[in-house]
Amino acid sequence: MSGDAASAQAPVSVITPCYRCASVLPRAIDSVLAQTVLPAELILVDDASDDAGATRAAIEVAQRRVQDRIAVKTRFLKHNGGPGTARNAAWEEAAQPLIAFLDADDAWHPRKLEIQTQFMQQQPDAALSGHKTFIARDAASFTVLQETWRNGRVDGTAMLIRNRLPTRSVMLRSAVPLRFAEGKRASEDYLLWLRLVLTGRQAWFLDLPLACSFKEHFGAAGLTRSLWRMELGELDTYRRLRREGLVSAWTLPVLYGWSFTKFASRIATVALRAK
Repeated sequence: MSGDAASAQAPVSVITPCYRCASVLPRAIDSVLAQTVLPAELILVDDASDDAGATRAAIEVAQRRVQDRIAVKTRFLKHNGGPGTARNAAWEEAAQPLIAFLDADDAWHPRKLEIQTQFMQQQPDAALSGHKTFIARDAASFTVLQETWRNGRVDGTAMLIRNRLPTRSVMLRSAVPLRFAEGKRASEDYLLWLRLVLTGRQAWFLDLPLACSFKEHFGAAGLTRSLWRMELGELDTYRRLRREGLVSAWTLPVLYGWSFTKFASRIATVALRAK
């Protein structure tokens, strides 16, 4: 890469875990290559996909597509550990001071890295930041952004009530000492954000729609079983926080009650969606 190209890059390592993602990874890579400011590094991790090598082949194609413009690293895990484990493996390889997470089935607005990197550089005490995301029908759904927007600190109590930071929205400093819980397969991102915020680290929210998903946030295809896995993951998150002394004994049953209320609401939403 030329010196001019390198100087225009954001000091960001993009981490993309992949599991059976051959059909969607090209769309995620398109959104990385479309950035107004490219990341310095892309790390692709195959979480032991069991699809006869299709995901590995897709990663190798992605590597060839980006390597002339972005430094790229690949990891192929021998055992499937879930997205948190895959992200941790990539995190250990990251060479940049900032990390941004992009799952293989999501996409970013072209100005995502430009705006969020600048924000993190202007807020040196921020451990992480996130932003609005939305459900899209296709990758052309992003609109021209407003010129001004609101930023605000993320409050720990508010985060206990609702996760405002989908993984595709988060950028954090690679030097933060915490990691995703190894082997945890649901709510692993929520647990990490809460651990960071509840231990006094700054988190910020940017009121801009800088990323999208192409499926419903919960109950995709009306699968009640997936909702129950999400619920168990959230309850496990609250139990871990209690064991670590990050929430009080009286708070835990309140959080359980609120979580079950949200679960019932999601079940009702999925049922109505299926009609």
